[in-house]
Amino acid sequence: MRRGRKRHARAALAWLLLTVAFGLLIGCSDEANPPAVLPPDSADSAAGITDDGVLGEANDAAAKPFVIKTAQTRMGASTGAFYEIFVRSFYDSDGDGIGDLQGIIDKLDYVADLGFKGIWLMPIQPSPSYHGYDVTDYYDINPDYGTLDDLRRLTEEAHKRGIKIVMDLVVNHTSREHPWFLDAAGGNGSKYRNWYVWAEDRNLDTGEAGPWGQQVWHKRGDSTYLGVFWEGMPDLNFDEPAVRRELIKIGQFWLNQGVDGFRLDAAKHIYGDFASSAADPKTSERNVEWWQQFRSGMEEVNADVYLIGEVWDAPHVVAPYLDRALDSGFNFDLASLLIGAARMERAPDLAGVLNRMYETYGTRSGGSFVDAPFLSNHDQNRVMSELAGNVDRAKMAASLLLTLPGNPFVYYGEEIGMHGAKPDERIREPMPWSASGDAEGEANWEPSYHRQPGVSVEEQLADPDSLLNHYKTMLKWRNEEPLLGDGGIAAFPIANSGVAGFIRVQDDDMALVVHNMTGDAQVVDLQANGTVPFARIAERSKEGTSLADGKLELPPYSSVLLKP
Repeated sequence: MRRGRKRHARAALAWLLLTVAFGLLIGCSDEANPPAVLPPDSADSAAGITDDGVLGEANDAAAKPFVIKTAQTRMGASTGAFYEIFVRSFYDSDGDGIGDLQGIIDKLDYVADLGFKGIWLMPIQPSPSYHGYDVTDYYDINPDYGTLDDLRRLTEEAHKRGIKIVMDLVVNHTSREHPWFLDAAGGNGSKYRNWYVWAEDRNLDTGEAGPWGQQVWHKRGDSTYLGVFWEGMPDLNFDEPAVRRELIKIGQFWLNQGVDGFRLDAAKHIYGDFASSAADPKTSERNVEWWQQFRSGMEEVNADVYLIGEVWDAPHVVAPYLDRALDSGFNFDLASLLIGAARMERAPDLAGVLNRMYETYGTRSGGSFVDAPFLSNHDQNRVMSELAGNVDRAKMAASLLLTLPGNPFVYYGEEIGMHGAKPDERIREPMPWSASGDAEGEANWEPSYHRQPGVSVEEQLADPDSLLNHYKTMLKWRNEEPLLGDGGIAAFPIANSGVAGFIRVQDDDMALVVHNMTGDAQVVDLQANGTVPFARIAERSKEGTSLADGKLELPPYSSVLLKP
């Protein structure tokens, strides 16, 4: 018992520290952001509202109705959940052991049946690296993956199924094997010399470190060039107008091939890649100015282009990128909060956190931003490894993710609970389609170090209680209830520390979402803080969920969506 109490104490302390840290990151006080769900205003002090609009004590709160904050921060329209695919590992159509574009075409029905409305393709252009983030030709397809005709066919077939295609576009740097760089390295006579950043040409200090303390200057013959991420990735010079024109031309080329938008790698690293300038607001201003120019160029081809960027930083840093530049920025901090909530079986204050964040984004973007929540991606340990193989907790992480606003992103294999931890190759392993591991279409370019029994598409499609079928259920909810994508989020206080509740609101429509994060059955008194209109179970993830006389009974690790 003492050990148990110590474990619970440690878990509670860890959760407190996580919540406090996240609150500090958001950087707004509770006084500036009162609770989203409050009892009504009343001259009677027993109503529970103090003069400043904050909840006070109210002995008869249960006898009074809640007033739900329906005025939410305006956001752009969501397009549905996206599925991130590392092409090399997904599905091999020609038997060479490497996944390819035709393989994705072959599995489009699988993606569509799960309920995804978009696909994010990790880099598909020629590259000397397995991952593709150092490009040697911006106008072609990696021959391992297929041809331009294959891509055009993929976009056509995806669009027939209502699926958008977004591709990774890496413009901060090229490969050191790119013809531009090879020519530029030849000396000042090259027409591409100023397309890169050479220390000698600008009299720059080569002793200055990068934003995380790394060496960023590298020798090439008698010259020294800037390569922030690695010597194999020389940075492009965005002060050179010809570079900007060429990159806009490249983006337009791919839109003309049928893709619907881009995931923009290293979006905040265009300028200011030094320890002394990375945090300078002027650096962000210069980065944003470039992405605004890029967006204008893309809209000349597709007015509805979707641009999502990798800007891993605090909300006040991310916000300017959403001002006529990017539609979305990946919500990295929310990912940590969701995984932590599932691991510790504790309810996070999602409405409070997100509304503070959305207020910042909405103000800067004019209400046009679309949030992009996720749990993991190709740079992070997989969810199942973070949750020590606990399938129930993985289901709850997915349930939280797929009931939040915006365009959620799911990394391939998370729907079946693939394991994976750094180094990077181990979190990008081949997709296990069959129980045997050697069925037609299974890639084998990299050994599957983390393969686990029961973790294959074949096995989980046949199991109604599998993680895969749970993802399918939650995506079905999302696709059938538009307010889960487009609506705002309001707080709903629940006394049970392991039960998360929030109200999703869109115009005159609303729903109460409740998640039991724990392994114990829970009873929630929905009227504990005032009467609410939610009297009907619209969706449930498990049998045994019931609602009667304002009492909601939830089985362990379950979710429910209630409507008036």
